[in-house]
Amino acid sequence: MMQISTHFIGFLTILCITLQISSTLATKTTPTYTDFLKTSCKSTLYPQLCYNSLSSYASDIQTSPQMLANASLSVTLATTKTTAAFISKMSKGPAIRPREAGALKDCLEELRDAVRELQGSIKEMSHIKGSNKVGIMMNDIETWVSAALTDSDTCMTGFDGKIMDGKLKKVVRGKIMNICHLTSNSLALINCYASSMQG
Repeated sequence: MMQISTHFIGFLTILCITLQISSTLATKTTPTYTDFLKTSCKSTLYPQLCYNSLSSYASDIQTSPQMLANASLSVTLATTKTTAAFISKMSKGPAIRPREAGALKDCLEELRDAVRELQGSIKEMSHIKGSNKVGIMMNDIETWVSAALTDSDTCMTGFDGKIMDGKLKKVVRGKIMNICHLTSNSLALINCYASSMQG
């Protein structure tokens, strides 16, 4: 199971500050929204996924760390919802064995929790500007997104053991890993946004 440690958050903060400096220098010569997105995505664990999932929103994001974090959260939420719907439909399939159905049901509950946590973080993000409790709010957002990451990762627990190996497990794992990677990227970009507000 993935754990978000304070050391990891600290590492992200240092990385974000370094990338913000290089981004500022880069935009003086090549002031494009795509460059900002590419540079920002380098602060994530999955930069290519970050860029691919957000490139179509570059003109909306422009060079705003807040818009970037919002867009990432929105994409992660939409993907989590789609995956939850897929797993719900799959759990009702005629060829599903009882143990597989149970694992899918448990997974679906974890994903529903993740959806609620991501929704809460997006709502909180919309209230940050002008607030005098920015630090507390950012901490709440990071906590919710970390919880969503843990919930998504926990989804696979029911598929542990060789008896569960097969096509179903492979398909579910692929979709869950995609959500985990998107959520991890969102957490990194939120941390960069928090760093930019302090700077």
